[in-house]
Amino acid sequence: MKRIIISAILIVLGCSSVEIVDNWKNPDIAVFESSKVLIIGMTANTEARRQFEQQLKQAYELRGIEGVMSLDIFEPDFTLEKQSKEAINRIEAILLANNFDAVLFTKVIGVEDKIAYRNNYDSYNETHINFKDDYLKYQDVYYNPDYYDEYSIYHSETSLYCLCPTKDRELIWKGYIDITDPYSVAETVNDYVKLVTIVLEEQNLMAPKSYNDKITEDAIQ
Repeated sequence: MKRIIISAILIVLGCSSVEIVDNWKNPDIAVFESSKVLIIGMTANTEARRQFEQQLKQAYELRGIEGVMSLDIFEPDFTLEKQSKEAINRIEAILLANNFDAVLFTKVIGVEDKIAYRNNYDSYNETHINFKDDYLKYQDVYYNPDYYDEYSIYHSETSLYCLCPTKDRELIWKGYIDITDPYSVAETVNDYVKLVTIVLEEQNLMAPKSYNDKITEDAIQ
């Protein structure tokens, strides 16, 4: 498998950020043009899932591609229950029968809790020459919350699959995306969708918006 090196993309909003940290593109596929995509966001937060799938649906439709939310065809608890291989095969057969040619699948694969100490270190001061002064000055570093910030990083993965009748279901692209310190579902979803669409466009896996659609979108915003 061949990794594709793309320009670093970091979207920052307030204290939170959404960043692609790694990605892979199928080296056998230079350009992928889909016409009907199933969008799946795997999360227990139904409202976040709805916002995410809705925004990606709109992003695809702005490019003349039919996007379908999984919430519109599956039961809301579908992604929360364990599915058998046979059940997934039946779903794929149904999707193929209804002219789907791609699936965009996103899920959180891990969470890290972090502590970042603030830069409270003074430059060398000759008056702090003994142990007592040194200890008293910095003893609060482990106990005083003013000395550090606590935050979480959510590691997520978005994969684009081809539903190809003549071959096995094929992985086209996979991106690993970190979400740092999310504080707003709406803003985080907006940034995540923006990042995914930028990367897919850059790698010729999603058609760019037409000029008229771009003007319409800008006017709405």
